[in-house]
Amino acid sequence: MSGDSPLRSLHPKVRRRRLPLAVRFTSLARLAPLVLAGASCVTQRVRQDESPPVIVAAPSRAADTTKPPEPPPIERVEAPRLRTEGIRDVRVALATAAQGAVLTATGAWRLFDAHDAVLVRARASDAWTVQRRGRELRALRGGSGATPWTEGQLTLRVDGTDAFGVFAGRRYRGALRVIASDSGMVIVNVVPVEDYLRGVVPLEIGGPRAPSEQAAVEAQAIAARSYVHVRLAAVDGSASRNASYDVLSGVTDQVYGGADAERPFADRAVQATAGLVLRYGGRVVNAPYSASCGGQTAEPDEVWRTDGEPYLRRVSDRVPGTASRHYCDIAPRFAWTRTLTADDLDAAVRSYLRSYSSVPAAGPGRVQGVAIESRTPSGRVGRLLIRTDRGAYQLRGNDIRYVLRTPGGEMLNSTYFSVESESRRDGSLARVVVRGNGYGHGVGLCQWGAIGRARAGQSARAILATYYPGTTVGPAN
Repeated sequence: MSGDSPLRSLHPKVRRRRLPLAVRFTSLARLAPLVLAGASCVTQRVRQDESPPVIVAAPSRAADTTKPPEPPPIERVEAPRLRTEGIRDVRVALATAAQGAVLTATGAWRLFDAHDAVLVRARASDAWTVQRRGRELRALRGGSGATPWTEGQLTLRVDGTDAFGVFAGRRYRGALRVIASDSGMVIVNVVPVEDYLRGVVPLEIGGPRAPSEQAAVEAQAIAARSYVHVRLAAVDGSASRNASYDVLSGVTDQVYGGADAERPFADRAVQATAGLVLRYGGRVVNAPYSASCGGQTAEPDEVWRTDGEPYLRRVSDRVPGTASRHYCDIAPRFAWTRTLTADDLDAAVRSYLRSYSSVPAAGPGRVQGVAIESRTPSGRVGRLLIRTDRGAYQLRGNDIRYVLRTPGGEMLNSTYFSVESESRRDGSLARVVVRGNGYGHGVGLCQWGAIGRARAGQSARAILATYYPGTTVGPAN
């Protein structure tokens, strides 16, 4: 998270096809006798096993070192099954191509295979390393013991409600799952939606937030819940981008930090809005948001290559009765300036232009000029022309932000900008000065605008009705 903004810009949210729920939860049907009715999101406390973890002696080194010997497998332990995943859980990808994974927990925990058979019983802080061999996985502890190679996945579940799974130094509620893929391992946190939101809201809205801003935090919680429910419920027949997870833990979806990110002000907002989502025409809606709209929000087709939605319309953020005040002008990047030298531009187009435009095999060439060709109804840049000594390249919408990066890789703050070019004595381009407003794509909820509106006394429902016109707030079910 940036220190001066409640949100890094999100990518477009695209509908995706999902497998039918009947297919996704066939395995859960076999576990039905073990799950209390209506308690799919409630962790069941299991007696902590006080016996030491099951390990075996390390094998002796083999003479032929071309293929390392297999450590003897750990005996499978039949144990009471812990809480299993349910339909109110979201699968959050913490890593998508990990080459190794170390799993541990803050309390007693167990490791399960894809069939929910217990492979390991471990104590708090016992660390097990997961290795991959093709589509098979196994876990080792200090080289002295190993589980059998097993296809598919391994899942860590803690024994009690007061413990957390730990991956990469972060604590997570729910289960931690390792899935073998062609390129490595996918690390997934399977967590109830409401607990997921506790790790999202404080990072997305920023904070801590004052009591006078609590309505904005509640609006953020409802928008974030709507966003994830669309990717869970497949109300429009779409599916998650990957069979192994529903959302990513970074800015591509919603920034998620697990239990370590939780804060009391955000917990209160999540609890106060529990189960509430945005609806339009009877369905849960996708609810994009960004840090600061810069004075006016945008419609989706101004920014992304996608059709618009009737509830995502341009909205003015101007404070009524004023000529130039906006609810989001309290944002650190409400107005900004960025200078890019000719060398900066050359490096940017060389690194990023190829992903958004047809570029010759020899490269795009040296930049000679940058000009705005058109603007959208909200005043953002619709099309930008970049001229080089090898041709002209046209960029549109949010693609502009991904190409005009700083030498450090930071994207352009928004597409709400103007450009001034400065030339050298020989007429060649020296630099361009970009002056703009806002931070992010500008579609949907303006987070700093929501904070400004909350300070002015507006409720969470009023804030949401402003940025998502025509929507209503109601239960997810």
